[in-house]
Amino acid sequence: MAGDPDADGVRRTDSGIEIKPSYSAADLDGFDAASALGEPGHPPFTRGIYESMYRGRLWTMRQYAGFGTAEETNKRFKFLLAAGQTGLSCAFDLPTQMGYDSDHPRAEGEVGKVGVAIDSIDDMRRLLADLPLDEVTTSMTINSTASVLLLLYELVAEEQGVASDKISGTIQNDLLKEYIARGTYIYPPRPSMRVITDIFGYCAQHVPRWNTISISGYHIREAGSTAVQEIAFTLANAIAYVQSAVDAGLDVEQFAPRLSFFWNGHNHFFEEVAKFRASRRMWHRIMTERFGATSDRATMMRFHTQTGGSTLTAQQPLNNVVRVAVQSLAAVLGGTQSLHTNGFDEALGLPTETAARIALRTQQIVGYEAGVTETADPLAGSYYVESLTDEVERLAWEYIERIDAMGGAVAAIEAGYQMDEIEQAAYEYTKSIDDDERVIVGVNKFTVDDDPDPDVFPSDPLLERGQRERLAALRAERDQAEVDAGLDDLRAAARGSDNVLYPMKDALRARATLGEVSDALREVFGTHTP
Repeated sequence: MAGDPDADGVRRTDSGIEIKPSYSAADLDGFDAASALGEPGHPPFTRGIYESMYRGRLWTMRQYAGFGTAEETNKRFKFLLAAGQTGLSCAFDLPTQMGYDSDHPRAEGEVGKVGVAIDSIDDMRRLLADLPLDEVTTSMTINSTASVLLLLYELVAEEQGVASDKISGTIQNDLLKEYIARGTYIYPPRPSMRVITDIFGYCAQHVPRWNTISISGYHIREAGSTAVQEIAFTLANAIAYVQSAVDAGLDVEQFAPRLSFFWNGHNHFFEEVAKFRASRRMWHRIMTERFGATSDRATMMRFHTQTGGSTLTAQQPLNNVVRVAVQSLAAVLGGTQSLHTNGFDEALGLPTETAARIALRTQQIVGYEAGVTETADPLAGSYYVESLTDEVERLAWEYIERIDAMGGAVAAIEAGYQMDEIEQAAYEYTKSIDDDERVIVGVNKFTVDDDPDPDVFPSDPLLERGQRERLAALRAERDQAEVDAGLDDLRAAARGSDNVLYPMKDALRARATLGEVSDALREVFGTHTP
């Protein structure tokens, strides 16, 4: 187990890196601080992407919300903003993620369950009602239908009088990790890459402050990967996205500054700090050496962190408050740009208001009381941290080299390589818990027999019916000929080489639904079958 002796007395991190009893200057023999670390805000950005880091301003506290109807999620957004949150983050239900309207047979029983249901521009209007879209940044955890949600957000902002070049936020838009770790894909990998590249081009022209992709290691880690696999597989995906954009004729200096990353905050504190630091250094090398980027903005890695959902336990859920605090501290000491902290009750259901408030307060206590924000990269120079950062990076490069030899991330996905590696890591992790080699407090050690049941967020059984009724009203009221014409234009663009976002926006403005837009692309691109 992590930190515990195995048969030969060796202690290891979650990635299997051996931990010595102590570290000294000898462990950094030959270590060149100038090239390996630099200074905060300067290449290779190991020490962070800003000179003053959190002395200038704290990270964005971006709590995840999204459940039920658009109106309910809008209320939670306002609750979090009033509590001191500085950015919005929205979850969407599975039908929305998979490109199905709420009245589709495959949506039955899932509407509004793991996020908000968004079927049309009408829902997006309700979701964003009375929010200052020119002041807040909004992150949307959406992938296969990312283009649809981005355009709906842009259309509603325009209706509110906020120009497209004034809105800012992030769409996850990371399809490759869906094939690897999560499963909410629609189209095969190669057409999906085409849509992603179209989003890059569209946003560069019309929504320049929007982060066009959040390249996600989070879900790879949630699926059971190690920390090393998390950054290796994610950076390999990022290489594929950049190469696809370059091949499409986009300027790396123009689109690369809007790329962002999304990491998991797990329990092994020092390995997590090392992972964050190594990932920045590796990305700088990738962008300069592989793609010839020269500007700091094109070579620095900006990332969001979310504490580890898979580390939360249903047993003794209040213990999760401590887990989240440890993970948050690792993210901050690792230099994150924004942070979501999980509610302690999320192993049981959607977070209650009490859990959401405590999660936000955890960030605020780390930011305002712990003293860790007073200087940039306070762990720099630690014999242990620098040695661990180097070893995490070395092992991650080995994975990337294997993926390169296979023809890159897309070819490796088609061969099932990453999925097999994650499955093996997940098996070994679970077996270590089952065999009591790894302690999970409250689960296989320090258990109690009378743990009281916490309050659980209630679900509305009438929600799905209401969403279906709204869709029926929309279809009865809209100009169907205008919708049909917009969808025909979208199909034509998809069959050719035109950017699909332009006809998609026209169709959505005419009140085409998310499912109808997705079906139009399904007709042309087909669907992915593993």
